[in-house]
Amino acid sequence: MSQWLCAFLLAFSCVAQAAPPDETDRPLADKGLLSRLEGVSQTVAVRTTDLVVNAMGFLGVPYRRGGNSVETGFDCSGFVRAIYEQTVGLLLPRRADQQAAATEVIDRKDLQPGDLVFFNTMRRSFSHVGIYVGDGKFIHSPRSGAQVRVEDMATDYWAKRFNGARRVAPESDVAAK
Repeated sequence: MSQWLCAFLLAFSCVAQAAPPDETDRPLADKGLLSRLEGVSQTVAVRTTDLVVNAMGFLGVPYRRGGNSVETGFDCSGFVRAIYEQTVGLLLPRRADQQAAATEVIDRKDLQPGDLVFFNTMRRSFSHVGIYVGDGKFIHSPRSGAQVRVEDMATDYWAKRFNGARRVAPESDVAAK
């Protein structure tokens, strides 16, 4: 396992301790809202960790156009769709451009593990999708003859083709199982 992946998994496996509430947080704490917010934060961290860990379990699965399972292989959007369905029970649309349309736009600087990253690889926007894993890297099913793998978004090929980041939110236009 690569050094950056080990560091990533270690960081996400630790649960942060919340600082004691200060005077500005006291009304929230008195109503029990602060502990609820902390619970939501921990739930999101667990979900993103689960997404990335699950996706890493598919490293090496071959690319297959139109593929959407480990048995048949994956294309890029089939891979993303399968990971989200298996991990968090959300069924994303089938095509990359549809996945972009059904999720929330975020700035590249706000990327978090589990977010979707889109690229223009076929002379049209949102023609390729992957899952951001942190540290400027993403996991995807790249092309015919290749396998699911992790790549650096800063390499020339991906940097020139990057055309958006999206976040899958439970309240977005995706179907819950």
